[in-house]
Amino acid sequence: MPPPPPDRPGSRPSSGEPEVPPPGGSPDVLPLPGGPPGVLPSVGDSEVPQSPDAPVPDPPRPAPWHGQAPVVAVVAVGGGLGAAARHGAALLWPTGTTGFPWTTFWVNVVGCFVVGLFMVAVTEAWTVHRLVRPFFGTGVLGGFTTFSTYVVDIQRLIEEGRPETALGYLAVTLLAALTAVLVATATARRVLRPTPVPAHEKGKSPS
Repeated sequence: MPPPPPDRPGSRPSSGEPEVPPPGGSPDVLPLPGGPPGVLPSVGDSEVPQSPDAPVPDPPRPAPWHGQAPVVAVVAVGGGLGAAARHGAALLWPTGTTGFPWTTFWVNVVGCFVVGLFMVAVTEAWTVHRLVRPFFGTGVLGGFTTFSTYVVDIQRLIEEGRPETALGYLAVTLLAALTAVLVATATARRVLRPTPVPAHEKGKSPS
């Protein structure tokens, strides 16, 4: 009588107990690094899980050109240009020590008017580079207009014994600046916003 065939995996009757691999594990499969011998890796394991106490690497930092450095740089350059333009206006139209500060007054009013035009242009009409607004709006116009000189002029008028002129200058400057912004905003929206085409004229070719 021939000898019975050797047992094959899966042909043994299940006894309800997990099978224990032979000592040293299977010769064809390597165990997990650092794990007990005979413990096989599960499907899909590509790396050993790290300890929760392991240091977490810092996220990659963006390049300097994509951060705040270029914004600060263009604001500084624009502020220098605006301050130089204001100084030039003061040299062209100097105000006497006892005169009304017309130069500072008109610098602030004109600057506010340009702010109104510029903000409508870059927020409602045009698509511009991200550095245009901080360069011209914050830098150039921020350096051109001056709140500090405005306050110093008011203090000087009070010290000269002209409080009525100081209060008038204080109120008129605020009123004129706000009016300039409103007029500039309305003008820019009327000029820069495209005129809507009537519905009955849409699709018609120009003759």
